[in-house]
Amino acid sequence: MKKQLIAVGLILSALLSGAAFAGNGTGKETGRAAHHKHPAQQGKPHWLFNYIKGGAVQLGPRPFYLLEELDDSALKQALKQCEKGPFFKTDFSIGHRGAALQFPEHTRESYQAAATQGAGIIECDVTFTKDKQLVCRHSQCDLHTTTNILDIPELAAKCSVPFTPADPLSGTPAQASCCTSDITLAEFKSLCGKMDAFNPAATTAQEYMQGTADWRTDLYATCGTLLTHAQSIELIKELGAKFTPELKSPSVEMPFEGDYSQQDYAQQMIDEYKAAGIAPHQVWPQSFDLDDVKFWIEQNPAFGRQAVFLDARMYESNDFSPTLASMEALKNQGVNIVAPPMWALLTLDNNGNLIPSEYAINARAAGLDIITWTLERDGPLSGGGGWYHQSIRDAINNDGDTLRVLHVLAQDVGVIGVFSDWPATTTYYANCMGL
Repeated sequence: MKKQLIAVGLILSALLSGAAFAGNGTGKETGRAAHHKHPAQQGKPHWLFNYIKGGAVQLGPRPFYLLEELDDSALKQALKQCEKGPFFKTDFSIGHRGAALQFPEHTRESYQAAATQGAGIIECDVTFTKDKQLVCRHSQCDLHTTTNILDIPELAAKCSVPFTPADPLSGTPAQASCCTSDITLAEFKSLCGKMDAFNPAATTAQEYMQGTADWRTDLYATCGTLLTHAQSIELIKELGAKFTPELKSPSVEMPFEGDYSQQDYAQQMIDEYKAAGIAPHQVWPQSFDLDDVKFWIEQNPAFGRQAVFLDARMYESNDFSPTLASMEALKNQGVNIVAPPMWALLTLDNNGNLIPSEYAINARAAGLDIITWTLERDGPLSGGGGWYHQSIRDAINNDGDTLRVLHVLAQDVGVIGVFSDWPATTTYYANCMGL
């Protein structure tokens, strides 16, 4: 063992003193990669820093499948040079609800899969139970589509909207709505996570809980382990990743039960990181509500410095225009990072090429950093993709275009991170491009 440790020490010493830096081959990193480098990485090759922090990751076959599907191009040739790896964890790769393409979202198993695929940052969407405890769910009222609650009569009876079967004669679809705020933390933890899906034609609760898209899978959905927010912090820390909790908009009237305000909720989320001893620079708190972001900036400035405004104005407001003035207004309120959907950052030029949108150009001009969502979420791209590709649908025709979209987001738009339902893809790209 002593000889092995000496050998490892000699190897690391040689690497630290002589290895070339990632970037343009000159020993220097350029552009945004250099600007966003963590202080602990200064003077070290990025891959060695990641090796010390967590070691090589396992990408599985999907990135290589996408690479084969990608049309012949300079990008394809560049990415093929990296096929043999090795690959390491990267903050550019953000696990969207974990690895939700194949694992039940916001479960222990989904987070573990994301970390295995090299996600340097993992998301917990945060909401609260009836006894005001924070848990990881994408929506306060999604238990009927993401868990087995309808299979448990005593808990199904507590749902805000009990299961109602479909009526084929009238065309009325099946309905249900089960919220975390309907049940206690103990009851929540008794549930099993499943793939987010439902069958609107169901005549029984069991049928309603089916409906997983054919491009996803139920292979790993036997009984996903649900997590509290505090448990997610503990797990993600153990996995060697960082944190991006999203404060979900409540589906109940606030203050909840008369004494739990939105500010209490926002502060409770931050307090759980403080209690766990997590450094603020490892946390990217996020919200679609600008008031939440401003609350963190004002009341928790160490965490607020990298709070993320999930910007939905382009599809929630009919009169929103992504002008430079609108972006500067965010910056002047202390916002440093915006996160719109992918389609808001991309458009097509007259020749059908992918280029940055007006939103992307003006956000960068205002000094805002950009994160985006969500890669590999709207299924096969042979038909132009779905909601997440709506602005560039005419230029999308195969799954390999996932890598082309990612390339433009990274190199032309200049995003600092991408949420993905399958982080292996963003990990492959980031490692190959030295991000």
